[in-house]
Amino acid sequence: MVVWLIGMSGAGKSAIGEEVYRQLKKEKPNVMFLDGDVVREIMGGDLGYTIEDRRRNADRICRLCHYFERSGIDVVCAILSIFHESQRWNREHLDDYFEVFVDASLDDLIARDSKGIYQSAVQGVADNVVGIDIEFIPPLNPDLVLENNFRSATVTDMATTILNELRIRDGRDHGG
Repeated sequence: MVVWLIGMSGAGKSAIGEEVYRQLKKEKPNVMFLDGDVVREIMGGDLGYTIEDRRRNADRICRLCHYFERSGIDVVCAILSIFHESQRWNREHLDDYFEVFVDASLDDLIARDSKGIYQSAVQGVADNVVGIDIEFIPPLNPDLVLENNFRSATVTDMATTILNELRIRDGRDHGG
């Protein structure tokens, strides 16, 4: 199984993904968490944030998820996925793929901006920032959409929603 959490920077996909991972790990020893930024570092930090570098990173992560799934390891992956071809590739090549769109308004992300990414882009200090000078293209057909306005549901609530949807979808118990 691969749970693929998509969202813009600061939308909460990593925090939610880590909680899904934590809950799954209680029941399934062969599960791992991948974060798009961490994978970028692990693979040598050779990629920047241009569209082409983002595409290469997404391709690497898709193939990593495929490798782990074939090896019997479930994956929870948090990624700023702006390429429909990556999402399509996952649907075609991963046996048990579940796509979650963590949706948050750009206004909420800018107001929250814990990493200072959006402020740097608006000030012209940083470029190639998705949502500012690179368009964020929402996924076409996510299996689940979570609205994260940072005021209503908690990270645990959103992770539980994902786990419940997985159970409903395939009738298997994924823990939690």
